[in-house]
Amino acid sequence: MRVAILTDIHANREAFEAVLADLAARGISRIGVLGDVVGYGPDPVWCVERVMALVQDGAFCIKGNHDSAISTVAEHLNTAARQVINWTRPQLSAPHLAFLENLPLRHAQDDVLFVHASANDPSDWNYITDANRAMGSFRAASARVIMVGHRHVAALYTCDLDDRVKAQTVTVGQPVPLIRSRRWLAVVGAVGQPRDGVAQANYAILDLAQNELTFRRVPYDVQKTVGKLRAAGLPEPLAMRLNWGT
Repeated sequence: MRVAILTDIHANREAFEAVLADLAARGISRIGVLGDVVGYGPDPVWCVERVMALVQDGAFCIKGNHDSAISTVAEHLNTAARQVINWTRPQLSAPHLAFLENLPLRHAQDDVLFVHASANDPSDWNYITDANRAMGSFRAASARVIMVGHRHVAALYTCDLDDRVKAQTVTVGQPVPLIRSRRWLAVVGAVGQPRDGVAQANYAILDLAQNELTFRRVPYDVQKTVGKLRAAGLPEPLAMRLNWGT
């Protein structure tokens, strides 16, 4: 079974639609969303409703820090992020708010654990930026494969039988065999706000039958999203980030 792993959609309808179209073209119907459906982007209602529909059809979705900020104090967010959350909140209806508030912090399937930020403390929203930071998740969880988002830049780490954690090269579009003599932690790049210098939507495909992971990029209409951000009066730096993929 192949599972598409989407994370950090961030209310970017154009990027989200492009990824869903790519999945449909590849015949992938099983979807997991690793949080941050809202925040940063101009289409929170459409994106929340689309994720709600996917969950109703069998997808799973976990809570991200921006989703959490809709109903809690968002002291961990920067000024621009808080501004967008404050703009987003009144647009959402009671069912939207309830959906985001009630999302779980983790999802497990077979020997795979899905969380938004890290496995060692999913509600602390820690960033996994290197092997040392990945080590905490390997120590906290027994899952053979850990899938996270949050950082907006794809990364891959392994933990060997001697508990040595190493960063691995991320190759876009090429399946990575998840060798069973190691444990794996994958940071999936963002759908809606990429920060790897490429202004394209990112997601990953986890093939549970073949035991492989593939990172993918998909082009989308960046300028359409940028235009919506500006029309909504959202912070200009967010528009520039989409233009540059940073």
